[in-house]
Amino acid sequence: MRDDTRPRIEVTIAAPVDVVWDALRDKDKIRHWFGWDYDGLDGEIDLIFFTETVEDASTRTLRLHGGDEFSLEPHGEGTRVTLTRVLRGDNPDLDAYYEDVTEGWITFMQQLRFAVERRPGAVRRTLSFVGSNDNAVHLISALDLAHIAAGTPFQVNLLGEDVKGEMWYRSDHQLGITVDAWGNGLLIVSSTAPTPDKPNGAAMAILSTYHLDDTHLADLESRWRTWWTERFPGGE
Repeated sequence: MRDDTRPRIEVTIAAPVDVVWDALRDKDKIRHWFGWDYDGLDGEIDLIFFTETVEDASTRTLRLHGGDEFSLEPHGEGTRVTLTRVLRGDNPDLDAYYEDVTEGWITFMQQLRFAVERRPGAVRRTLSFVGSNDNAVHLISALDLAHIAAGTPFQVNLLGEDVKGEMWYRSDHQLGITVDAWGNGLLIVSSTAPTPDKPNGAAMAILSTYHLDDTHLADLESRWRTWWTERFPGGE
C-alpha cells in the first residue's frame, strides 16, 4: 500500500527500465550522476547504495541505507523513477537535515536523468559551491537565469562566459540548465529562503562538465570561486 504521507520525487527518463536500473546499481555509473566530485564520494556511494540495502531486481525496487526507496516502472517508451523518502521522525538524528536531503535528491535524480539521456557512459568533472547568507534567496536572479523559460533555447553571459543551452528542469527551489560551453554539460543552482533551521537560507551550485581540458576547468573554477566568495564569504 502506498504511504501518501511520505514525500515522493518523480522523474521520467527517456530510456528503458533496464538501462536506468543499471545506472542505479553499477558503482562506476552512479559516479556519473550522484553528488559531485570530492574525496569521499566513493565511500558515500558504498554507504548509501550498497550498505544495508534491500534490492529486488525483479520488481526494480531498491531500499537504500537510511530508508529512502527507489522504484522503476515502464512509462511509455521510457522509465518513471520514483523516490519515496523515509518518513520524517523515523530517524530523529536526521530530521534537522530532512529538507536538505529532499532537495539533494531532487538534484541527483535530475543528474541521473541527464547522465542517462544526454551523456550515457561519459565521465563528468564537477565543480560545487555552497553558501548561506542573505544573498542565498537571490542566487538564480544574481546569475541572470531567472528569465529562462521551459522549452526555449537561451543565450546568456554566465560569469564572463557566453553560453547557450536550454532549461533542463525547474522546481520550487532549483533550476537546471544545459550549458554547451561545458562539453554540453549541466548547471544546477538551488536557492532557498531562510527557515528556522537555516536563518540565512541556503545556496548551492553544481557544474557538471565533460571533456574540458585542465586549463579550461581551472579557469571556470577560478571565475566561479571569485564570484561565489564575494557573495558568500566563508562558503565552500
